[in-house]
Amino acid sequence: IEVEGHDDVFVHYSAIQSEGFRTLEEGQQVEFAIEQGPKGLQAANVTVV
Repeated sequence: IEVEGHDDVFVHYSAIQSEGFRTLEEGQQVEFAIEQGPKGLQAANVTVV
């Protein structure tokens, strides 16, 4: 996920809060929390706005 003014944040499909096939489209606006993962920062509780 691209974060304005910061480095990109990794997002795993399992962090996307939606029904059915969990995907994000380029340019889609989302809200999320940032957590420290095993390989750096990652998104959690990702929801489309």
